[in-house]
Amino acid sequence: MDKLTVAISLIGIGVYLFLQYGVAFEAKPLAFAVHMLLSYGDTAISDFNVNVSVSVIEVPLLVVIVFGGFPLVYQLLAKLLQRDLGADLLAGIAIVTGLLLHEYLAASLVVLMLSGGSVLEAYAVRKASSVLSALAKRMPSIAHRQTAQGLCDIPIEQVGIGDILSILPHEICPVDGTVQQGSSTMDESYLTGEPYLMSKTVGSKVLSGAVNGDSLLVIQADKLAEDSRYAKIMTVMRESEQYKPSIRRLGDQLGAWYAPLAILIALMAWLMSGEIVRFLAVLVIATPCPLLIAIPVTIISSISLAAKREIIIKNPAILETIGQCRTAIFDKTGTLTYGRPVLTQISLAPGQTEANVLTLIASLERYSKHPLANSILTAAAERQLSLLTVTGISELPGVGLLGSVADVSVQITSRKHLLKDYPELETQLPVLQGGLECIVLINQQYAATLQFRDQARSDSSLFINHLKPNHLFAKVMLVSGDRESEVRYLAEQVGIQQVYFSQSPEQKLALVKAETALAKTVFLGDGINDAPALTAATIGIAFGQNSDITGEAADAVIMDSSLLKVDELFHIGERMRGIALQSAVGGMLLSLIGMGFAGLGLLSPVAGAIAQEVIDIFAVLNALRAALPPKVLSDY
Repeated sequence: MDKLTVAISLIGIGVYLFLQYGVAFEAKPLAFAVHMLLSYGDTAISDFNVNVSVSVIEVPLLVVIVFGGFPLVYQLLAKLLQRDLGADLLAGIAIVTGLLLHEYLAASLVVLMLSGGSVLEAYAVRKASSVLSALAKRMPSIAHRQTAQGLCDIPIEQVGIGDILSILPHEICPVDGTVQQGSSTMDESYLTGEPYLMSKTVGSKVLSGAVNGDSLLVIQADKLAEDSRYAKIMTVMRESEQYKPSIRRLGDQLGAWYAPLAILIALMAWLMSGEIVRFLAVLVIATPCPLLIAIPVTIISSISLAAKREIIIKNPAILETIGQCRTAIFDKTGTLTYGRPVLTQISLAPGQTEANVLTLIASLERYSKHPLANSILTAAAERQLSLLTVTGISELPGVGLLGSVADVSVQITSRKHLLKDYPELETQLPVLQGGLECIVLINQQYAATLQFRDQARSDSSLFINHLKPNHLFAKVMLVSGDRESEVRYLAEQVGIQQVYFSQSPEQKLALVKAETALAKTVFLGDGINDAPALTAATIGIAFGQNSDITGEAADAVIMDSSLLKVDELFHIGERMRGIALQSAVGGMLLSLIGMGFAGLGLLSPVAGAIAQEVIDIFAVLNALRAALPPKVLSDY
């Protein structure tokens, strides 16, 4: 409805301006006569005629007021009955005032401003259905069930516990289950917070919503689709939408005192002078254009600036509030870390050298699809090692990667599989630590242990440690679905004291809701398991482009995976609020001065309307500054 009102207003005002200034048009008067009879039974109570004469040119403006203004005024009267005194209520009075004063253009402009503000609000509100739709769209609708006749595609709702299902390469797992045949990897990072591709072989557990790797897996369904992990996240998402904290807009806060004050001044001017024209003059100059136009212009300008910085603002209201948040809650994987394993340590057996071991295994790993292969190859490239010729390569579940590198037998396997075949080697292995590891055998002899960690971003510590002094955050928290050892390891690196690990989406949601009840919160995450928490926080920021679902749930999306962009978002929001306050409060103060002149009879309604337009121009010009990039948008 608001979009239709905006369209009617634009067309009506455009036609009026064209007839008034664009063509030579004789503005003949158009007369309306309305006969009104009020009666009770056969008794006439009132019988009178209303004669209205307007210029033909002004008819488009009357259409705007009738079809656009009257419905808005009706809505505002309903808000008045609910004791909601805001700036838009004053705009409604201004529409009626403009109509009574025959200031049809002014009234039409107010209609346009009011309906345009409502459209902006509608754009700002994120719909729960969009998030749930993205969740449902990502989940497969069918499963491949094995039968005596072969594979049969069935709706996932018909999958029963114990059914044998095939998961094709790169497909999404439909239900929770256990691997019966095959060996592959699965990306579970969006669901669990674990940053690695997880190896799957016979006996491994798989989660619904995880993405299969390059090989076929045959699983046995352990749960129904409605009870699987992904379905539970959808349920939590629905519940979290009901608890999304509302943000009281800046215009509402200012309008709550400005509108009653303006009405009071208008009434005093009328009562003290006895001239109703002064009441009308005060209301015309009191029309809250700085609130209805300057603040939205500042917001839109800031959204434009953010987009140029690769920051997508989905909920414009957060720009008004982000500077007031006092609790920052971070997910681990992909936000404070890069979300990929990095080779952090090589423990060598006696007689081995790091260069020799890394050269041999990197030569072998370039032919592997193992999740750690890229990390090993990257480490070898950083050391500028030349890779050797490989022959006779094989990669078998339970054995690992085998091959001959320059006539040397090399095997890369796990601690579990090594000790199964060579239990006597346990004393030679380093103490088991957090992260991931692999064991290297050269010519069937233990050679090295490689350890991997999800690496913290280079600027994570600087970013975290500047939040309290520079942005007045009172509390910084790390909340992750990852293991305790990994979460505490990162927390020590970046300087976070409050740590929560092994958190399910339900637990994250409960924690964020509890913190949001105490103070305004910012939650930063990048996985599907973060979606409910993103929605429950005062402001949810999605990091990167890994998940369309996370992006739907978030108020803002940082397209470039950089904490610097997050800091820029903080500064854009704080700067936006400052400029908006300058435009709105400055405009209102000038309007209050104008109201004083109008109340004293020194400004007619027409002069007041002109003065208000001048004030609006200055307020809007100041608001447009928000689109201009400052020299510095970060402070760490």
